[in-house]
Amino acid sequence: MTTEPIPTEPERQQVKVNVQGSSNSVYGIGMIGAWVYYFGRATTNEERVKAFLKGLVWPAFLVYELFKFLEKD
Repeated sequence: MTTEPIPTEPERQQVKVNVQGSSNSVYGIGMIGAWVYYFGRATTNEERVKAFLKGLVWPAFLVYELFKFLEKD
């Protein structure tokens, strides 16, 4: 015979799901690809600075070009 108390309610366990890793990875790979693309075409220091900044915000350019494409009849 045991002296442990009998649980009246089953214990509830919380499960936390984290799905942020995949989107961050895609953004990071895209940023590196954008830098390769923009730095490959830069010839002056000013263009290299712009290439760095464009690489940070590449999704905005992607969505802009997508909307321009979809607007065509």
